[in-house]
Amino acid sequence: MALNYPINPDWSTKEIVTVIDFFNIVEEAYEKGVSREEFMRTYKAFKKIVNAKSEEKQLDQFYFEETGCSSYRAVQQAIKQDEPILRMKK
Repeated sequence: MALNYPINPDWSTKEIVTVIDFFNIVEEAYEKGVSREEFMRTYKAFKKIVNAKSEEKQLDQFYFEETGCSSYRAVQQAIKQDEPILRMKK
């Protein structure tokens, strides 16, 4: 299945790769779990590109509709948990 990523045509190739990396790690958190530290590092890189909350919310909605994975919920979980591995449930 081909996955559609929420991409802004104004982003550079490097920015697109950073955004896709973030959404990939979100999906990985749902599938098998990821390092919380790596997840937060990827999120911080993502936030340098998508710094407006409204844009982040739109991208999350689009990604959730495509995959059933919520980047918002994953970020909230990563922020509040102490465990080193982030595991999400759909």
